[in-house]
Amino acid sequence: MPASEGSEPIAMNQTSLELESDREIVIRRAFNGPARIVFDAWTRPDLVRRWWAPRSRGVSVIGCDASVRVGGGYRYVLRLDRGGEFAFSGRYTEVTPHSRLVYTQVFEPKASGASPGDGEVVITVTFDERDGKTHMVSRSLCPSKEVRDAIIASGMEHGMRETMDQLDELVGTLA
Repeated sequence: MPASEGSEPIAMNQTSLELESDREIVIRRAFNGPARIVFDAWTRPDLVRRWWAPRSRGVSVIGCDASVRVGGGYRYVLRLDRGGEFAFSGRYTEVTPHSRLVYTQVFEPKASGASPGDGEVVITVTFDERDGKTHMVSRSLCPSKEVRDAIIASGMEHGMRETMDQLDELVGTLA
């Protein structure tokens, strides 16, 4: 349990993942901090670099660019310790600071050899602040059931859970 300085230990929040339809992946998580901080950690490249890759899997963020505005784009490039790079990129279609983001995401396998599916995923993330916590819900709408299943089969759930823990730790240092 991480502890904030001069206080009782703070319990780690739990992450849930549900397949709500043939094409949708829904992730829910609460963070111990205000929506403003969680939103910034989700959108500012200098902060995204600190949590977006699952460290225990030997993955690091080597490139992180984002223009967080309607019509703006982003691209996160990751490297595997064992070799190979891959990226995620897309465009922002809705940006409501501190409460809602809608963006597309495309997986660029490059040299990784992985291929969790082709097609653009539409991701809607909401940040709802209540009682000093931010409740985040991320809905990924895949172009087909096959793409959704390929994403799940790629092992994304383990990596996602770890990155959500890393984001929770980061938010605790910023709050």
